[in-house]
Amino acid sequence: MREETSIPARFELSDAAFDIAPLRARLLDDAAGAYASFEGWVRDHNEGRPVRGLHYEAYVALATAEGQRIVEEAAARFAISGVHCVHRIGELAVGDLAVWVGVSAGHRGAAFDACRFVIDEVKARVPIWKHERYVDGDAGWLHPEPAPAADDHGHGTGEAR
Repeated sequence: MREETSIPARFELSDAAFDIAPLRARLLDDAAGAYASFEGWVRDHNEGRPVRGLHYEAYVALATAEGQRIVEEAAARFAISGVHCVHRIGELAVGDLAVWVGVSAGHRGAAFDACRFVIDEVKARVPIWKHERYVDGDAGWLHPEPAPAADDHGHGTGEAR
């Protein structure tokens, strides 16, 4: 565990498309020698069904508070200089950016580890629900899977929320 510092740790929900360049720029730090990021996009299929689009809903106050706790945990747990996560809510089309995580650190290992921690914890703990719309006109709510076992690291199904 790291000592608590004044590392920028931010979590946001966005009801509109956003540009990652200014978010990445906020993570620049002269002490950082590494940057890692994750982008999650809306894919055109799920479990063999063609997807037309989706709608994310969130309990905004709780989702924002829990997301902020997660990025603060990452800042305390890993040797990083900054961390930021933005998750979309509302209507998204195939190919749209749904979630972004960025981490800066002195070294790549901490940046990769913290980035993976944030996205895995966001998927497991933040109250965001996905309503998927299929090409055949059907639709359905998808619920997040339980958190993977500590040694699994989410490599099970490969399905993302």
